[in-house]
Amino acid sequence: MQEPLPTILLVDDEPDILTLLELTLGRMGLACHKAANLAQARQLLAKHNYALCLTDMRLPDGSGIDLVREVSGTNSELPIAVITAHGNVELAVEALKAGAYDFVSKPVDLEILRALVATALKGNSAHRPERRSRHILLGDSEPMRRLRGMIAKVSRSQAPIYISGESGTGKELVARLIHTQSSRGDAAFVPVNCGALPTELMESELFGHKKGSFTGAVSDNLGMFRAASGGTLFLDEVAELPLPMQVKLLRAIQERAVRPVGENREVPVDVRLLSATHKPLEHMLQTGQFRQDLYYRINVIELRVPPLRERRQDLPQLTDHILRQIAGDPPPKLEEGAWRALHAYPFPGNVRELENILQRAYTLCDGRVIAAEHLQLPGLESPASMPMATHEERLAPDAPSPRSTPAPAPADLDGALEHIERETILQALEAHRWNRTATARALGITFRALRYRLKKLGVE
Repeated sequence: MQEPLPTILLVDDEPDILTLLELTLGRMGLACHKAANLAQARQLLAKHNYALCLTDMRLPDGSGIDLVREVSGTNSELPIAVITAHGNVELAVEALKAGAYDFVSKPVDLEILRALVATALKGNSAHRPERRSRHILLGDSEPMRRLRGMIAKVSRSQAPIYISGESGTGKELVARLIHTQSSRGDAAFVPVNCGALPTELMESELFGHKKGSFTGAVSDNLGMFRAASGGTLFLDEVAELPLPMQVKLLRAIQERAVRPVGENREVPVDVRLLSATHKPLEHMLQTGQFRQDLYYRINVIELRVPPLRERRQDLPQLTDHILRQIAGDPPPKLEEGAWRALHAYPFPGNVRELENILQRAYTLCDGRVIAAEHLQLPGLESPASMPMATHEERLAPDAPSPRSTPAPAPADLDGALEHIERETILQALEAHRWNRTATARALGITFRALRYRLKKLGVE
């Protein structure tokens, strides 16, 4: 028995638009139901199961955003896309925030529409095979459970995601998980470190170039956007983009097209955009270093990756996993003094710093046991003088640091964290005789990251 065709619900009060959409989707082998207003759409949604809903924003009895909110609230598995007026980016962003899967602008580009529908049907849970990722986000603490739940939710849409968090927290890992769990998981994931791109080659690297368009262009270059076509483009350290490049990036996002250097026309691209930075973009908006319109375009949904100090409960699991990767199975054991030292340390470099610390400790340890002195943590008192930590205390989510004489810190959370960061960096600098290169290496962060922190904290 032949399976029924996937059915699409089309909602628009213009008969000509409905006919065009029905003909286009019919050629893709899809069946269509049509509704001229919200009332008809609600009746059809109550009677039938649809693979996709495509609605206009302006309807006689309400807004398409109302339908988006209803569908997202009651049937989260049904992707719903919206048709917006050309250039009305604010309305499109509002729809994405409300839970829309994606949007297409009028006049409808049929090529973009077909790509949207194909991607949505591929991502529909009824048609999507389960994919197992080699990337895992470890931790059973409440912040990590919450983050994994958000990743599963945002993976179902095409909305741009802004991933915020300190250096070393795992922002690229979060981006890869969003990609893997999305309908684009079988296509390319293209990560770009914006801070590592030379300014003069930035446009060429992102948008591509034609052969002979400038000195050194000996062949055509697709560029990162087109290399990620059909998949996901991850712009890491997006705050490093200079203002002229921010303008071009904004246009590429809004028009869903790029113009390669030396080309006289724009080339359509189909990418899911994820971006991240450890810098405070809100502050950069106030200082004019980052464009407000670009900020609101890439930050439709924000995911915050918690620092390691906010999830100390995950330290045993992370430590065990990292040591297994470094040394194999069974992993080396940590003495109690080493556990006490790890729990007392604020980890300004987060999980990346923990990896560096354990790699160094395994190299220095004799045999299969890691002692506190092998960790070489800066700014901590002798582990022998610290109170013994029980197994239950190690698993406690917010166990206080066992410092015998803690320095006074501000009462507010942000001020307290800044105080801890300042003290840790100063102690590390003193331990390494104010050699910033050695200090950065000991803290498990880059020299550039240390320089940024020193400037932010006002440390000369």
